[in-house]
Amino acid sequence: MVGIKDIASQAGVSISTVSYALNNSPKVKEETRSRIMKIADEMNYIPNMAGRTLKRQQTNLIGVYLTNYGGSFYGSLLEGVTKTLGRHGYDMIVCSGTKSHLFLPEKLIDGAIILDATFPTAEIEKYAERELNIVVLDRELESEKVCHVLLDNQAGTTLALDYLLAQSPTKTYIVTGPDHTYDSNIRLAIAKQELERFEHIEYEVLEGNFTKESGMRAAKKIAEKNEKNVAVFCLNDEMAIGMYDYLAKTDLEIGKDIRIIGFDHSEVSRYIQPRLATVDYSMYKWGAVAAEKIVALLEGTPAKSERIYTTLIRGESVEGVQD
Repeated sequence: MVGIKDIASQAGVSISTVSYALNNSPKVKEETRSRIMKIADEMNYIPNMAGRTLKRQQTNLIGVYLTNYGGSFYGSLLEGVTKTLGRHGYDMIVCSGTKSHLFLPEKLIDGAIILDATFPTAEIEKYAERELNIVVLDRELESEKVCHVLLDNQAGTTLALDYLLAQSPTKTYIVTGPDHTYDSNIRLAIAKQELERFEHIEYEVLEGNFTKESGMRAAKKIAEKNEKNVAVFCLNDEMAIGMYDYLAKTDLEIGKDIRIIGFDHSEVSRYIQPRLATVDYSMYKWGAVAAEKIVALLEGTPAKSERIYTTLIRGESVEGVQD
C-alpha cells in the first residue's frame, strides 16, 4: 500500500508537510496542498484510519446499534440520524451483533446510539462508567451518563385504547410484541392498566412478536371464536397487517366485526383498505434528536433526555366504512 513516505518522496517534500496537507492544515499553502493531493490521488493513496484514530483519538464515526435491519421500520430513523450527524461533521455506521460492541471501548467509534434489545444493559452501564458517549432509544437506565430518547408509549397506548373503547366492543384483544423489547413491554403494561380500570370490559392478551406472521396467528385465534364486534390493539402495524392478510380469507369484516388499531404509522399501513387506524410519531425526528444528543455529549454540552410525542391516526379499521 502507498504510504505518506511514498507521497513525500514523489512530491519532493517532507513527511510532515504531506501529513499537514492530507489533514487540511492551514500550515500548508493551498498550492502545495493541491499538488500533494493530486499526487496522492494518482498513487491511489488510502488513508490508514486506525493510525489516524490513534493519533487524533477521534474517528468522527457514530455507531447505530440495531437488533436487525429487516423491514422498512428503520429507514426514516436512520435518515434522521445520518442527516443530523452530517451537519456536525460526523458519519454513521450501522452495527449489529455482539462483536461490534467492542467498537466502543476500542474507540473505533466516538459514540453509540442504541436501539438493540440484545445489547445487555449491564454492558451499556459499564461503558457509560468509562465515560463513553451513549444515547439509548429502547430502555430507561439509572445512569446519569446515558442520554435517553424514548417514544411516549404511554400517551400513544392511551390514545389507541380510548379510540377503540369508544366503539363499545364486546371484547378487547391485545397482540403483544417480543417480551424482551422495551416498547412492547411498556405498551402492554399501560394497556392492561387502562383496561383494568373498567370492570365491565373483558380483554385477552395474545402473544405476538412484531411480525406479520404473528399477526396472522392472532387473527386465526380470534376468528375461530366467531365473536362479533371485538376490538384488537396490535402493538405494532406489522402485526395488524398480518391480521388483514388472514381476515381477507374469512367472512369477518374489518371495522365492523373486528376493529383493529396498530402502532407506528408505517408506510405500508397508509395504503391498505380499510384504512388502518394507528398511533403515529416521527421516526425521522426520533433519529434526528438521538443524533443531536450524541453530538452534544461529544462536545461536552448538556444533553437532557427527551420523549418523542405520539398522535392518533383515525381509520376505517376502527370506525368502519361510512356510507
